[in-house]
Amino acid sequence: MAMTSRSPQKPRKRTKRTLKKRVVKSAAAKPRAKRSAVRSGAMVEAALAAFAHEVRTPLTGILAVSDLLATSDLDERERRWVDTIKAGAEHLAGLATLFVDAARSSNSKLEIRRDFFDLRALARNSGDSLAGRAAAKGLQSAVAISDKLPVFVTGDPVRLRAALENLIDNAVKFTEHGSVTLKVSPVRVPGKVGVAFAISDSGIGLSLAEIKRLFRPFSQANVTIASRFGGAGLGLSSVKQLARAMGGDIVVAQRRGGGTIFTLTVALARAKGPVTIMSGLDDEASTEPRETLRVLSVEDNPFGRVVLNAILTELGHQAEFIGRGEAAAERVAQGTFDAVLMDMVLPGINGIEAIRQIRALTKPYGRVAIIGVSGRGEDEAASRAAGADAFLTKPVSPRALATALLEARRRGAAAI
Repeated sequence: MAMTSRSPQKPRKRTKRTLKKRVVKSAAAKPRAKRSAVRSGAMVEAALAAFAHEVRTPLTGILAVSDLLATSDLDERERRWVDTIKAGAEHLAGLATLFVDAARSSNSKLEIRRDFFDLRALARNSGDSLAGRAAAKGLQSAVAISDKLPVFVTGDPVRLRAALENLIDNAVKFTEHGSVTLKVSPVRVPGKVGVAFAISDSGIGLSLAEIKRLFRPFSQANVTIASRFGGAGLGLSSVKQLARAMGGDIVVAQRRGGGTIFTLTVALARAKGPVTIMSGLDDEASTEPRETLRVLSVEDNPFGRVVLNAILTELGHQAEFIGRGEAAAERVAQGTFDAVLMDMVLPGINGIEAIRQIRALTKPYGRVAIIGVSGRGEDEAASRAAGADAFLTKPVSPRALATALLEARRRGAAAI
């Protein structure tokens, strides 16, 4: 019986066709996988942004009440308690900012805000935070702020403060004995206001090899540090990203005698036009009489209302509150308000649409000063595009609110 053999060509043809189909399927799967990853990243970013907004509302209350308590007649022990509460709330606010930015950085370029703010006040507040944390741990502290710094500048105070809080927290955390210091001084940057923040400690120190690993995401100097002190290793990576986005950088060096020195530099813009400091806000305030404003606050959170009412009352203003955006334009048209505080996240229509409705009113009602308020910094662009004169990111401090009212009133008067 003759044996017949199968042609070897057919299996090869099937093999080639199969491989070709697999290659085509694999090529088609890559875009789908990429789109899926983008969607997943966007969902994480949106979830973190929502978290940041929700957590910053109670943080506004904690910080505002801490500020108000700090002006009361307290003994030394009570003042330390207030400083500890305030430092903890500021650190939480900073963490919320850093984590949202870390999630956003993988999907899009970090957008830096251009806010008008008091640079010296920010430096003093950071120094107070460092002193409070150091005292709570039994450490010595020192703060040196140069008199050559300008008072008002334009930049991103929320992210700058978050970066400083992270560096201060690390300095205190890694120092068991000795001291921590903050030195703020001007540096030369052509056409800008260059500022250097140097945070030094007498803590555990770092080797040159460990310094090289510090600024990688989810990386710490070594395993021993991670197990002993905890932390995700995300903070310094985010701080470096923020520093470079603000036209600066961060460097670390070994301190003579032990410990480390972290130097954060940023490039800010000079504040344009004449600036008046509102009285009652600071020891350096002017002696001009403070104007009492009638402020309409559109805020649905009961806790947020209590806090804003306390801040506005302390600033010498009168406040009225409503909880829904669709009622805002009608109430503005009925009353004689000097300014509106508009929360961005509201039941019914959101703050953006409510601002548009107010701006659609006839003069003078449609030109009332409006300040957008949100726990999400990315709401600022839409808020200003709708017609807001100023914008605040939660947590809102008394000084930040007073400065925003000043800016909004100035812009509103110029537009009339």
